[in-house]
This record gives sequence, structure tokens and C-alpha cells, in this order.
Amino acid sequence: MAERLVVIGGNPAGMAAATNARRGRPDLEIVAVERGSHTSYSSCGLPYLVGGAVGSVDDLVVRTPQEFRDHHRIDVRLRHEVVGIDLDARRIEVRALDQARTLHLGFDLLHLATGARPNRPDLPGVDEPWVHGVQTIDDTTRLLRAVEEQRCRRVVVVGSGYIGLELAEAFVDRGVEVTLLEAGPQPLAAIDPDLGAQVAAVLRGYGVGLRLGVQVQGFEDHQVLTSEGPVPADLVVLGTGVRPASELALDAGLAAGANGAIAVDHRQRTSASGIYAAGDCADTYHLVSRRRVHIALGTVANKTARVAGTNLGGGYATFPGVLGTALTRVCQFEIARTGLNQAQAREAGLEFVVGTAQATSRAGYFPGAVDVTARVIAERGTGRVLGGQLLGGDRVGKRIDTLATAITAGFTASQVIDLDLGYAPAVSTLWDPVQVAAQEAANLVARGSAR
Repeated sequence: MAERLVVIGGNPAGMAAATNARRGRPDLEIVAVERGSHTSYSSCGLPYLVGGAVGSVDDLVVRTPQEFRDHHRIDVRLRHEVVGIDLDARRIEVRALDQARTLHLGFDLLHLATGARPNRPDLPGVDEPWVHGVQTIDDTTRLLRAVEEQRCRRVVVVGSGYIGLELAEAFVDRGVEVTLLEAGPQPLAAIDPDLGAQVAAVLRGYGVGLRLGVQVQGFEDHQVLTSEGPVPADLVVLGTGVRPASELALDAGLAAGANGAIAVDHRQRTSASGIYAAGDCADTYHLVSRRRVHIALGTVANKTARVAGTNLGGGYATFPGVLGTALTRVCQFEIARTGLNQAQAREAGLEFVVGTAQATSRAGYFPGAVDVTARVIAERGTGRVLGGQLLGGDRVGKRIDTLATAITAGFTASQVIDLDLGYAPAVSTLWDPVQVAAQEAANLVARGSAR
């Protein structure tokens, strides 16, 4: 009788693992269980569905359940929620949501791709129907339905992480009055404060009512109650970050890792034999801080799923780790970061220098050139690049890949200066902004400066 692999989660971290396992083990019986209504879709595209840049839900779906059945012999069961895992009996308890019944499903191998869930602050009124989270297609469909039914004129977005910023822009594009509330002193805490101030200026210039240092205290009568008074809202959207959806695994007895995620090794194995995890529910290794971390990014989810699936299929693969490289575009302004920011470098106990360059995206005389801020953070003494950030328009964000590659390779700031990068006046400057920032960092290293 064939061995059975059960995959919990029909997201990319689940289905990429399932398809890679199928390539290695044609004999496996593979069952994927998903509590939602879709499989294998781009959750990163959801804010653009809200804003109208993406036309329909179907545009975000990479593969349907039927495609997985037809091409990969994977039995996908939608609207099936796993409510328990019995490690000793090697079985899961599943609730069939549309049939109001519970069943048990045995497994030989198990892959956990339960993802992350939005942080919902424990505040009065947070469960009101006009307070929404946006994590899945089903969430987004409910939000868009509410927008149409209530003819929204005022939307409040709580939280200014990547999703919060993208949703704020999306509602401005829909012609809605948007207020963005952030408890911290800057939007997007993943970048340094002075660069966060640039993002704040861009948001306000686009028409977002950004309010910083505001504590949300509750939701009542279509008002957001805050430390600075009530803010009226037809709808509220929570962009307060996510946490790993690891409860199933931890309740079953699997070991916990960073920030409450499922602990895994470099092969994506959990603490129990034959059980793997990948994506937003699992922790990973940071290449610069050399610590276990939890980083919820689609790139990490897909890569770790590939590794898990290869191992589940009888092969051998390892995942080396991450830098937390991330890129977004808000109001035509691109924001990119990789490695450690200054606060994270201090937390890791590293002394560092900061090289910052004000440059342009193309040759200054060429039409279409826009201002760019580039930053390189390098270790004092060694000059090793620890992190970097880029802000600006004109597709400047993808330059962060140069720094991500340099950090992975262990380059110093001086070695970044010597990279033979491409140049043409229509697409770049003679000295790339990343290299100009690296030159400033290298000079500070040579002088022995540190922060």
C-alpha cells in the first residue's frame, strides 16, 4: 500500500511542497487539506485587487484544485479545516465545513503550511463586521463586498507595514478618504527612521491622512477610538502585521521556534520524524544576525516549500537562510531593504557604519531621472555589508538585489564599489547609487567610525 503524504494548507508553501514531493515520489498518495476556497494564489497581490490594478480574483490564482488533480495527482480538499493532529496515531482530525461533519485522515508523512494569521488587537469592537483583516482571497472578497454595499467614503487603515501602506494607496485610488493610523513614530518600521520620514511625506503628498504616534483603543459606532480622539470610519482595515499560525503544531507537541513559529532545521524538518513545515508558519535562519527568525514573505515561503518537498520526495535539499529582502511600491515610490537595519544591527551586538547617498535613477541630464536615496550599512573594522535600503521611483527598488547578492557572498563595502555593474544614461548613473553609498560606508570604515 502506498505511503500517504498529507499537506495542511493549500497556499504556495503547501502546494509547492506537494508538487516537489510528487516529482521525487510518483508512488506517494498526496492529500492537501485547505480550509479556504482557493489554492495556490498570490496573497501579495490582494492589495492590488482592492485598488483595481488587478481585475479579478482569478488573476491571482496560479493553479486550481482541478489542475493539481489532473497534472500532479494531488487530492485537494477545499473547505476542510484541520482541528487537531495526533502524532502518536499519525492522523489528523478534519472538519468538513460545508458538510458539518468531522473525519480522521491518517498520514505517513505530514507537511505543515498553515501560514500566518493577521494580528487582531484585543480591543473592544474589533469583531464588528465593519472591521476587516486582509490575509486571504476570502477576506478580500468580503472586504470588497462591504465596500460596494456600504458605498464607503471613509476608510481607516490601522498599521503601516507593507500591507497597511499598500491598502492605504489602494483606497485612495478608489477615490476614498483614507486615514492611516500608526502607533509608532514612523511608517514602515523595517527601514531606518530618517528614511521612514521620506515615506511619510510621500503618503501625505498622495492624499493619505497619516497620523503617527496614535494608539488605537477600540471600535464603536463606526468610529475608531484612539488616544487622540475618535476617527470616523465606514470601514476599518487592519494592517497590524501577522503572527505564525502554529497553534495546531504546537498543541500537538512539536517544538516552537522564533516568535512562536514552528521550529525547523535546514531541511525544513520539525522536531518529529516525518513531519515538515515551511512558509509563514515556520521559523528560519538569518544569514547576517545568525539567529533563528520568523519572516513572513512569499519568497521565503516558496523557497522553503521547495526544500521541504524535495526532502519529502526522497531527495536531499537544504535552505541556507534569509536576509529579509523586501520590496514594495507605494504611490509610485519604491521602498526596498535587505539584511539588517540600524536597530537590528544594534540588537545583534554589531558595531557599524552607515553610508548614505543622494543620487538619481538615471543620468541627471536624461529625461525621467528621479531622486534616489541609497544606504549601505557595513560592519566596523571588517567592512562587511550588513544591510541596505533604497528609496525612490523609476524602478529603483530592484537595485536592492545587488546588495542582497553582495551580503550573501560576504562582500565588504569596498568590494561592492568594485562590482562591474551596467551603465547607460537612459537607465542608470555612471556610478550606481548603491556603489556611491558603499563608497561612503567604506570611507567611514577606513576612518574607524562607528555607531
